[in-house]
Amino acid sequence: MLQLQVNLFCRDIDAQLAFYTAVLDAPEAVSARSAIFRAVALPHAQLGLHAPAAAALLGLADRVDSRHPPAVSAYATFMLDDAAAVNRACECALQSGARLIKAPYATYYGQWQVVLADPEGHVFRLSAVGLPAGQVAPKLG
Repeated sequence: MLQLQVNLFCRDIDAQLAFYTAVLDAPEAVSARSAIFRAVALPHAQLGLHAPAAAALLGLADRVDSRHPPAVSAYATFMLDDAAAVNRACECALQSGARLIKAPYATYYGQWQVVLADPEGHVFRLSAVGLPAGQVAPKLG
């Protein structure tokens, strides 16, 4: 079975685990737990959370950016069931310490999205196919 695993380098893996399990309403991947790693179990994916010490083990110590908030070179998109789920997850994220970057909006391709930064500054997007009642997809261009 093919499974995507995306990993973030974090200052506090336990706090980040609590944040993402709450926002995504998903369990910890307990079997993956180690002294320097935590993971969130998602259908067909896993969100990994590395402690700073993991960078050296991976040969990335000279490449991991320690700036806070980290520079954005990639971001995760979590596809949720519907627009209401995006709104609920957004509210949970904000109550759990996230920062709103772009409020929920309709995309030109018919998705309802919000862009946030987690408590450590990693950017992520919550999205769902379909728009809330009364919302219209804007025209591109």
